Amino acid sequence: MISRQSFLVVLLLSTCALAQAPGPQVTLPSTGYPGLDKYRASRIAVYVNDYGQLARYHDANSALIPPAPDENRVVFFGDSITDIWKLDDSFPGKHYVNRGIGGQTTSQMLVRFRQDVIDLQPKAVVVLAGTNDIAGNSGPITNEDIEANLASMAELARAHGIRMIFSSILPVNNYTPEAQEFFASRPPERILALNAWLKSYCAKNDLAYLDYFGAMVDDKGLLKRDLANDGLHPNKAGFAVMVPLAEKAIEQNLKPATP
Repeated sequence: MISRQSFLVVLLLSTCALAQAPGPQVTLPSTGYPGLDKYRASRIAVYVNDYGQLARYHDANSALIPPAPDENRVVFFGDSITDIWKLDDSFPGKHYVNRGIGGQTTSQMLVRFRQDVIDLQPKAVVVLAGTNDIAGNSGPITNEDIEANLASMAELARAHGIRMIFSSILPVNNYTPEAQEFFASRPPERILALNAWLKSYCAKNDLAYLDYFGAMVDDKGLLKRDLANDGLHPNKAGFAVMVPLAEKAIEQNLKPATP
């Protein structure tokens, strides 16, 4: 008969062996796009440990003091297009807060909407999202589910007295070698369909629709060649087109209501 002490020793050794054994390897199904497959594989730890990436702006949010009564704080909320936008250069002297995270989808943004938008007490939020959903960065998703995520953000904003400004999804092009996969994974027809829904949703719900698409698309229905080096992310010239459009939308939505 095995003694209690011997049993505990065997149990301890077995537990240590299991702890040291390599875990199962996660293999994601191929999307058909090598660059996207590599990106998705690199994000497994993020998707498992901090899906919404709440840690990204946690400290910055904690350090941000509440807005003054007369401060027109605006949060720019989105993916890499927002993340790389130097708001201080584009809007000097404005109380605009950048809360973009490269690669994110609307599903991830919805997870952090309270922390990175509502809790910052802005008067308005400019949302630019959806292109990474179409590409499938965090998995396949239908247009209907993307629309549901965006509608949920709008409902949360309204409940907290925050004016919602929905930006159209930008066009994409395939004019350079680095643009080929970005374009292939973002079918223009899906971009057009989501933008049509956004425009209609905004009209029905008294929300602002910020139309970047119309100002940045060429006669072929693609992003103008000189506005992005990689066919997706605006360069300096691209942001120069976007700045006055964003300024106008914000000014119109922060005007006092007419009696």
